Amino acid sequence: MTTAIESSGLGRRYGRKWALRDCTLRIPAGHVVGLVGPNGAGKTTMLQLAVGLAAPTTGEVRVLDGLLPGSPAALDAVAFVAQDAALYRTLSVADMLRVGRALNRRWSAERAQLRLLDLGISLRSRVGELSGGQRAQVALTLALAKSPQLLILDEPLAALDPLARHDFLAALMAAVAEDGVSVVFSSHVVAELERVCDYMVVIHSGRVQLAGEVDELTAGHRMLTGPADQAAAVAGAFPVVRSSRAAAHAHLLVRTGDPGAAPPGWQSAPVPLEELVLAYMREPTASALPGPAPVRIGGTA
Repeated sequence: MTTAIESSGLGRRYGRKWALRDCTLRIPAGHVVGLVGPNGAGKTTMLQLAVGLAAPTTGEVRVLDGLLPGSPAALDAVAFVAQDAALYRTLSVADMLRVGRALNRRWSAERAQLRLLDLGISLRSRVGELSGGQRAQVALTLALAKSPQLLILDEPLAALDPLARHDFLAALMAAVAEDGVSVVFSSHVVAELERVCDYMVVIHSGRVQLAGEVDELTAGHRMLTGPADQAAAVAGAFPVVRSSRAAAHAHLLVRTGDPGAAPPGWQSAPVPLEELVLAYMREPTASALPGPAPVRIGGTA
């Protein structure tokens, strides 16, 4: 199976602070991947390393089956849209397309123009006169015009209103369907990622906590609910991601793929993706990746 991004022991330090540390990850190609984490988790650093805008302090990262980020081959095959898209506000949209043509060895001006025409964006308009949603569409058009194999987007929805976010994601999925491009994009809007992503990576405090296909991740976790005075014993039988207790009942989010794993007197329920992702974002010691035995969370024993 081909890979979109693969890293081993990847780390990046700025002064004494690690922005990303000991990141070993393999993201297969052919997916729409959501990279999720709280602010300062290391998402932007990971993406910058993957496109060659920063160099690793430790470890290594490769894209598209072994290409070195920033190499000529990778530059041809990978497109990147930063959160603050590099658009010149004083230029016209047509001039921005000419800039894109000058900066890329592979480029389809016809495709870019047709896409903007379909979106109702005039080539004569100045970039600074466009709405936030239209500027995001211009940035996406510039990325798609090079026909990339891998499209990397850093917080593309952050500055958009709900309607513009909806339109952007619809355009993105249309491009995926048309070209089969692999997509990795970071966001903190988990509910919107759930609509489009089939693969998820959760990062917290510079480390990867969770990674895998969405269906497999949700199938591999259950919410167990039962008597609070039995919570410690039940937690001893399962890797616990997060727990909460009321006066009479305890709720344990555990790693198990067995729907019938609940002990007598306990109920087992599936875990929605948003709840699962938020649990790993809240608990930096929780991890579903291979490694040491999990740490018990929330006071369970």
